[in-house]
Amino acid sequence: MSFKKINKVRDALLKVSSNVWHYEAMGKTDKYIVWAEDMEGGSVHGDGKKLEQAIQGTIDYFTKEEGDPTVDRIQEALNGASIQFELSSVQYEEETGFIHYEWIWEVA
Repeated sequence: MSFKKINKVRDALLKVSSNVWHYEAMGKTDKYIVWAEDMEGGSVHGDGKKLEQAIQGTIDYFTKEEGDPTVDRIQEALNGASIQFELSSVQYEEETGFIHYEWIWEVA
């Protein structure tokens, strides 16, 4: 796995906010991003070897602001870095009061 590839995700997110965490964020009260690599995505094999490895992961954004413009800025940053993504879910978490956005990303 190439950390150079996955660090493109981190770098794009840091253009949006300094509240960016890898794997988990502890004790955050509002507006933070957590990203992680989860698995191998679509990869290319040939001649008994892996020729190209794509890595897939998730980005989670937590906010208490309805209509938070950071959601658009995250997507714009991913597009600007040529990172493939899709919005996977948007959930309201009653227990914490957060609106939780989740994207699935893939880099190759």
